[in-house]
Amino acid sequence: MAKKLAKRIEEHAFSVEIKSEQFVKRMSFLEREVDHFFFEGFLGQLQSVILIEGLMLEIVGVNGVLRVDITQKELVTCLDKTQYLGDA
Repeated sequence: MAKKLAKRIEEHAFSVEIKSEQFVKRMSFLEREVDHFFFEGFLGQLQSVILIEGLMLEIVGVNGVLRVDITQKELVTCLDKTQYLGDA
């Protein structure tokens, strides 16, 4: 079980759930030979951003949900590295 969890965290899975195709801006298979894919859309007005059990970042908008498999430690480490790149 621990081995599966370690692999899951290492792979950083993600999912995107969009409520309607009208909110999908673009979805394409860039290079079929090398399996590159691109997905772009609109989550809309944000309703919540939460870290579920310290293992998954979930961003909920009125148009859909983006989930990223990332630990709290990894998230903090990445944010610390970018804090001087500019404020949003």
